[in-house]
Amino acid sequence: MTSRCGFVALLGAPNAGKSTLLNALVGAKVSIVTQKVQTTRTRLRGVALAGKAQLVLVDTPGIFAPRRRLDRAMVASAWGGAADADIIALLVDAKEGVSADVERIITGLKEAGRQAVLILNKIDVIRRDSLLALAARLNDSGRFCATFMVSALTGDGVEDLRAWLAAHVPPGPWLYPEDQLSDISERLLAAEVTREKLYLRLHQELPYASTVTTESWRENKDGSLRIDQMIYVERDSQKPIVLGKDGRTIRKIGELARRELEEMLGRRVHLFLRVKVRPNWADDPERYRDIGLDFVD
Repeated sequence: MTSRCGFVALLGAPNAGKSTLLNALVGAKVSIVTQKVQTTRTRLRGVALAGKAQLVLVDTPGIFAPRRRLDRAMVASAWGGAADADIIALLVDAKEGVSADVERIITGLKEAGRQAVLILNKIDVIRRDSLLALAARLNDSGRFCATFMVSALTGDGVEDLRAWLAAHVPPGPWLYPEDQLSDISERLLAAEVTREKLYLRLHQELPYASTVTTESWRENKDGSLRIDQMIYVERDSQKPIVLGKDGRTIRKIGELARRELEEMLGRRVHLFLRVKVRPNWADDPERYRDIGLDFVD
């Protein structure tokens, strides 16, 4: 049997479930997931195997109406991920239906002259008649070559989707070793894990404009790792929120991130977190490089 390999871009509105679906298709956690919209900020490639096929899944930021420089950079990154993909998959939150963001993506597909696979997600929380009506409405756009109904969270329908993608990526050699699950560097992965814990812990209290960078990564003689990270916030008033009373919040965030990193990396981790106020960090080109985005005007 001929091997197959291709790029599959996952597009969708913020919080459609792209990262959850990516992790389900890969079979391991390679992209962070929170309830906070626009959690994914850059293109991340997850690698899934299905028989003789290798699927390079491109997790993109949610596409929405951008207001700030960071927003524009994320939307540009999402469309950039779709431009060269062999297959584009549009993930729609079935509960939310056809939002303005979904309509914007369909318009973008029309303008690019691209077909896509329609994936209706979160089918476990919607009635079947409503689901079928939504599928019919979206397919009226003429942009979709196939439709799948899944629950990325429970795994329902994910195997059928994986099999279809495997059959439709082009013939060719694999691009990644069999045991590689993602193209993200360990340094960036570590920063993303801490950012996930930060968002989960302070979902309601911490503004969107915060980020984490891995400042240093050192191998110790005993085989353990020392990782130093900086959490950037925009205002002085945000720093005590991250620190918490007597430093309790940042210690808890560090503890949760360290446990997950040890499990992911298979070794002991010493994680040290600091918080720094950097006004308008979202206008700093260096921070964009840190998180893998292009700095846009």
